[in-house]
Amino acid sequence: MLGGPGLETVVDQIISVITNDGRNIVGVLKGFDQATNIILDESHERVYSTKEGVQQLVLGLYIIRGDNISVIGELDEELDASLDLTELRAHPLKPIIH
Repeated sequence: MLGGPGLETVVDQIISVITNDGRNIVGVLKGFDQATNIILDESHERVYSTKEGVQQLVLGLYIIRGDNISVIGELDEELDASLDLTELRAHPLKPIIH
C-alpha cells in the first residue's frame, strides 16, 4: 500500500484505489494532500459481479477523501490490458467496518 510520501512516485500514473465502502476506482493520480485526499483523472469504477463481467462506470475527474481510502496501489498497465474484464467474475468487496 502506498501512502503519505510514497504517493509522489505515482503522480501522473494509473493507480487503483479501494475505498472503505468496497468500491474499486482506477484512474491517473493527479494530486494529493497531507490528509491523503486524492485527485484522479480519466477515472472509472470497476463494479464486480458473480453473474456478469466487470462493469466500468466512467467517472472522469474524481476526488476521493483520504478518510475513505483503504488501499492505494500502482496498476500494472500491461497486465491490466491483458485481462478480459467482460469474462471476469468476482464477488463485490464488502464495506470495511471499523
